[in-house]
Amino acid sequence: MFRISPDKVETMQQMPWETPIYRNRHGRGTRTPMFGTRLPRYRTRSGMFDDMLVAQIRRLNGAWPELIAPVQFAVEDVPPSDPAPWEDVPHLGSQSFPAGHGIPPRIVLYRMPLQSHARNRMDLQFAIRDEVVSRLAEIYGRRPEEIDPDWGM
Repeated sequence: MFRISPDKVETMQQMPWETPIYRNRHGRGTRTPMFGTRLPRYRTRSGMFDDMLVAQIRRLNGAWPELIAPVQFAVEDVPPSDPAPWEDVPHLGSQSFPAGHGIPPRIVLYRMPLQSHARNRMDLQFAIRDEVVSRLAEIYGRRPEEIDPDWGM
């Protein structure tokens, strides 16, 4: 048996113009995005950074799937303010954590330092590529040129 509570019947019988409408605090209407979702301006800087990182991971996965598959990638806004006791120089662009005790290897990129040093979008893409390749080389004990011959150019 299907039952409807009396308040649901009451709200179902209201006319559309009688239903309450959410308005913003100035009463001018609901908020909508200023730009369309397909326009470039709709993307935030952090969203574009994430897209660039994913593009680099896909590119490297095509060449080295056995190296990329076990690694977890993450993005944080800024590096931690206090470096670990064993670090003499803090890593500003990225940091790698080797695998251990059932935890896969991880690479963390710090978005704000990389964006602040980049002059344009292309420079940021190269910075992301260099950070990812250098951290992969650090995790696997290889030279960065072995993983990506264009590293550092």
